[in-house]
Amino acid sequence: METNTPKPIIRKAVPADLGNLLHVARTAFLQAFTAGNKPENVQAYLDEAFTLVQFGKELANPASTFFVAELEGELIGYAKVNLVPAQTDVHDPESLELARLYVLEDFLGLGVGKILLDTSLEYARLNQKKYLWLGVWEHNARAIRFYEKNGLRKFGSHPFPFGDEVQNDWLMRVDL
Repeated sequence: METNTPKPIIRKAVPADLGNLLHVARTAFLQAFTAGNKPENVQAYLDEAFTLVQFGKELANPASTFFVAELEGELIGYAKVNLVPAQTDVHDPESLELARLYVLEDFLGLGVGKILLDTSLEYARLNQKKYLWLGVWEHNARAIRFYEKNGLRKFGSHPFPFGDEVQNDWLMRVDL
């Protein structure tokens, strides 16, 4: 049976997307990380990493690419991928880092995350990378299940400064 649910359009972000991209990023981050974290740490991280200036720098960085998911003209999610030298941890020129993948809560479960992940994997293949890797908070069970379901496996961990704490992120990868 065919559904009439519209499919999101996935495209590379452009400078004109900056304000909407930042809004989606901040909203999705709050939805994903408010529970289980101290509010002051969430706010400190937002104030550091999710600002117009910071996102402007990231969007302008030739080693980073943002893919946005757009549904009926509205941004509902995004993925950010990094080539070396923009990678946060591994710094392997044969890899692509999936630095962020966020979908607004109202659109979870509709396959948007999978489409963004598949787009990132295809981008890695087009750039002749041998694997895609990411870091995911060890307490983000939903994201870990999603990544495992899509073939990523844990290969290590790294500390992640978050406000006045240092959290632990799992490093996960999938070979291409």
